Amino acid sequence: VGAGPFPTELTDATGDALRAKGHEYGTTTGRPRRCGWFDAVVVRYSHMINDFTYLNLTKLDVLDDLDEIKLGVAYKYNGHNLESFPASLEVLENIEVVYETMPGWKSDTSTARTFADLPSNAQAYVRRIEQLVGSPVRYVGVGVGRESMVEKA
Repeated sequence: VGAGPFPTELTDATGDALRAKGHEYGTTTGRPRRCGWFDAVVVRYSHMINDFTYLNLTKLDVLDDLDEIKLGVAYKYNGHNLESFPASLEVLENIEVVYETMPGWKSDTSTARTFADLPSNAQAYVRRIEQLVGSPVRYVGVGVGRESMVEKA
């Protein structure tokens, strides 16, 4: 669902698996939603523009079964690193994403109720997002219910 550039979009079996596990289908139409890796470049830019206080990181549990998890950490255009988020849609449509790969945690996070309950690799993933974006994560979603929201102090 939706159109336009989505640099970290997954159009492969990994994307299909994440979509299925996260129930990422349009409520009315049932159309599959676009899924991809966390794009730290666009979130860092959004933080620069909006100066939000905290991030709310949802659907961490969707990543539970993965051996490795990628983070989009930079963009390249025509072989050159971009210093900031591109202003041009033409550039954004043609960028190459630079990924950082982190180890997965291969365990169920859905029962975590505190940040300390999360596997160490999941905690490292959240902390790395904080570093890349420059904003603290306040809440981490590990399931569909309200009780599945872990507050990171």
